[in-house]
Amino acid sequence: MLSNALVFLIETLFGLFAVALLLRFYLQCVRAPYRNPLSEFLAALTDFAVRRARRIIPGLWQLDLATLILAWIVEVVQIVIVILLKDYSLSPQIGVAFIAIGAIAALRLVRLTVYIVMVAVIAQAILSWISPYHPLAPLLHSMTAPFLRRFQRIIPPIGNVDLSPLFVIIVCQLVLMLPVAWLEMSAVQLL
Repeated sequence: MLSNALVFLIETLFGLFAVALLLRFYLQCVRAPYRNPLSEFLAALTDFAVRRARRIIPGLWQLDLATLILAWIVEVVQIVIVILLKDYSLSPQIGVAFIAIGAIAALRLVRLTVYIVMVAVIAQAILSWISPYHPLAPLLHSMTAPFLRRFQRIIPPIGNVDLSPLFVIIVCQLVLMLPVAWLEMSAVQLL
């Protein structure tokens, strides 16, 4: 009973921190405006770790790899702690188990990224109907534009209604169902 509560706490805290790191990385990738409440909150929340990691991990092609690798490390640590708390025994080949843990952590980051895109698309669609001039509107636009643009080129608006958010969400669901779920199950079997 106590171990379940600890597992829940660890998964929640580490998961939220991984989401914060991923959001920070993604906002930097799409060159989202920095002066908004979300970006400032993420910077304040993650700066203690990101600044130290940047000393060791260089950027690549103007990408902040330190933030992305930190998110992966957070996921790896979370998986290892949960395995230890649940008293799972790793396979006799410990090297294969650690490769599987690294792969599972990377796949969790992919899954979290897809969820971030889905939430941003839904939030932007709702905000465009309710309050199109909200301070978060430019941030959400910069986050979703790379995905929506691909569908907006192919599918014209129907009755002045843009259906591209619907298609982005469908593709995100397919990505979660097919490759991500299949790869996660394959990696779990290696443990």
